[in-house]
Amino acid sequence: MDPRLTEVTQLFGRFKAAFVRSDFSSCDKLLSQLKVLLTKFPSLPPSFQESPNAIQELTIARDIYEHAVVLSVKTEDQDAFERDFFQLKPYYTDTSGIIPPSPQEYPILGLNLLRLLVQNRIAEFHTELELLPTSALENPCIKYAVELEQSFMEGAYNRVLSARQAVPHETYVYFMDLLAKTVRDEIAGCSEKAYDHLSIADAKNILMFSLDQDLATYISEERPEWEIRSGCVFFQKARESAPSKEIPSLQLINQTLSYARELERIV
Repeated sequence: MDPRLTEVTQLFGRFKAAFVRSDFSSCDKLLSQLKVLLTKFPSLPPSFQESPNAIQELTIARDIYEHAVVLSVKTEDQDAFERDFFQLKPYYTDTSGIIPPSPQEYPILGLNLLRLLVQNRIAEFHTELELLPTSALENPCIKYAVELEQSFMEGAYNRVLSARQAVPHETYVYFMDLLAKTVRDEIAGCSEKAYDHLSIADAKNILMFSLDQDLATYISEERPEWEIRSGCVFFQKARESAPSKEIPSLQLINQTLSYARELERIV
């Protein structure tokens, strides 16, 4: 085996061992070293030069970047996810005739769709979706992201929150938790504008909490201006704390009369 390929293989073995024991600090350091070593492989994108070890080089490089994407989810680093995903993507789009498909391809492509949805990058979500073959829409991971986007756009927030219980891959939980928080915040904002107060049971139902304590924790951490008393959640305090804007009526009347006089002069 080529010495460079041997070195990468051994280092990647250490990376995977650290990953299994959740030593993500070591993983970050080893990943940086691996990325440097990969630059010495001539067969990798964007050059795709012919090499006796092209298949092995492309396969291990793809595997490394797939692990890098999953590592970014484990460390909750969305910027790293985006960088590593775009480094990985050419291995899915441009190497189909060189190396066999990866079993992690659709889980990761679906994960990226979910990330775009969480970040409210809907146009990019649909662009990425259109680049996929029609058959990909039947894959559980892609289908999950598509149905989630439809529910989100329809305002069917209960389906969005319920989908957290049916993730097709364990890596999806991080982004689903972020999406659930976004949805709950949206529902909470609408609720305090629509009602003076709600019973704790109704508030739990609307915000999709099963326990009183979960609701209380959410209010204390995210909505401290709300008040729980007498078995109800009161929003009036939140309304009172919101600054009211006075309409400068006299100023508007004077401006309107001034505009009218100017129009008369023009005519």
